[in-house]
Amino acid sequence: MYFHTLREVPGDGEIPSHRLLLRAGMIRKLASGIYGYMPLGYRVIRKIEQIIREEMDAKGAQELTMPAFQPGELWKQSDRWADFGQEIFRLMDRNGREFCLGPTHEEIFAMLVGGEVKSYRELPLNLYQIQKKYRDEKRPRLGLIDCREFIMKDAYSFDKDWDGLDLTYWEMHDTYSRIFRRCGLDFRVVKADMGMIGGLDSHEFTVLSQHGEDMIACCNSCDFAATLERAVCAAGIWNQDGEERRLLEIYTPNIKTIHALKTFLGVPGDKLLKTLIFKVKDQLVAAVLRGDRELNKVKLANALKVPPHALEFASAEDVKKCTGAETGFAGPVGLRHAKIVADQEVPLMKNAVAGANKTDYHMVHVNYGRDFQADMIVDLRLMEEGDPCPQCGSPVTLARGIAVGQIRQLGTKYSEVFEATYVDENMEEKLMVMGAYGIEVSRTMAAIVEQHHDEDGILWPLSVAPYQVMVTVVNVKDATQMCMGEKIYQALRDSHIDVLLDDRDERGGVKFKDADLIGIPIRITVGKRAGEGIVEFKLRREKGREELAYNGAVFKTLKLLKQAGMK
Repeated sequence: MYFHTLREVPGDGEIPSHRLLLRAGMIRKLASGIYGYMPLGYRVIRKIEQIIREEMDAKGAQELTMPAFQPGELWKQSDRWADFGQEIFRLMDRNGREFCLGPTHEEIFAMLVGGEVKSYRELPLNLYQIQKKYRDEKRPRLGLIDCREFIMKDAYSFDKDWDGLDLTYWEMHDTYSRIFRRCGLDFRVVKADMGMIGGLDSHEFTVLSQHGEDMIACCNSCDFAATLERAVCAAGIWNQDGEERRLLEIYTPNIKTIHALKTFLGVPGDKLLKTLIFKVKDQLVAAVLRGDRELNKVKLANALKVPPHALEFASAEDVKKCTGAETGFAGPVGLRHAKIVADQEVPLMKNAVAGANKTDYHMVHVNYGRDFQADMIVDLRLMEEGDPCPQCGSPVTLARGIAVGQIRQLGTKYSEVFEATYVDENMEEKLMVMGAYGIEVSRTMAAIVEQHHDEDGILWPLSVAPYQVMVTVVNVKDATQMCMGEKIYQALRDSHIDVLLDDRDERGGVKFKDADLIGIPIRITVGKRAGEGIVEFKLRREKGREELAYNGAVFKTLKLLKQAGMK
């Protein structure tokens, strides 16, 4: 077997799954965000893929595979060539024709089905593939969590109408739940942003993990759960008592931050207005929100109908042209060279403090309506721990997670572009209604390790373990031990069990450490009592171990696997 573990923790291992998969010899790094899957790791990948295939096939979905190498004109036709920005790998062939390495396949499937399916009798249809995808991440990190090349299952459904899509969508919701439960994952289904793929509604399957890069908001009093990008923040009820005071300009030398302004004036952050200047496709946009709030850039991008990467903080030069002041003194009053997008809390504030658009000056007693108005008023802020739930009003809690799957209602967005139409029962031509459903297979493997490990190594669930059983021969030079080990190994193989025989000429301690590191669920150790027909039986997840007759160990293994649905 090609099997090489690492004794030292890799220097670039950022989170447990990254470190353990490298140490266990399951993955190897080629370049930043690019990994190879070694024999043990690839067995895990294949088992996750098999679970996906079984559940997708059970719902009538059909597997195929389409090229990852995609013509650029298809992406230009859907207007996503620019929307994906620098995340898309672009290349050109020798004839000057533009292509990309596919980050996703909506265009390809819409074109394929639209060109061949013409009758309502051929619908509904659900097609899926499992292949590598490519995204030029700005900062690939966290091992398999954030890669430039990754393995993904993507599926695309085609229905006659919205009611049909709704049925397919929730069927895929249940299918995904079964897939991730079979993988041994603790997850939450949360409302999610549609992102660059677009659509009308979306849910994300998020594996709870303290090392996850995604944040989700959950309510313990109702079923509300959403990614922070999607979480709707209530505007609240602001104190409207008191008269609007006279607008004044005050001297604030070198006070450029909210924190410095709070200290200088001795006022809380909820009395301040924060104005952030962005450049969006050659237009300046001022996002205005309460000083103690954090801007949700995804919400701002959605309000402006641009992809998040199109939002760039304005340069100091652009800020000065827009406001007439240095950076740090921008405010909404008298701001005429930028589109003002205000958070929904801003109109509720009385006598606030804001930048005066004049270097070293701020304004006090700023009131919405009297002193300025916004071009748009929307929910712009990032939900925080303890904020009221938008459904029931109870305090929400925030948790970290890893997004492993997402389902989307695409509607007719791609059907219109690629003329994916069919003729209905009344001989009328209608647009197909699409859905998209993705699972990141390689990220799912990492998420399993994040939830299933201890200080000694990985704790694979039986359903996805590279091997279900490891037979360890302590002394391979002892003929009795070797004979017993091979006898158990062959008995399990004859019962169609995934079993690994460790017959390496290594010390017992080395073998035991490797067994714990790679996380095989069941270990049968053949040692000094082999001559008596006695072996040691141990479950990786448990500290205890017991001595059994060798045939008793085989029987107990088969019984455990049968109880777990593995036999």
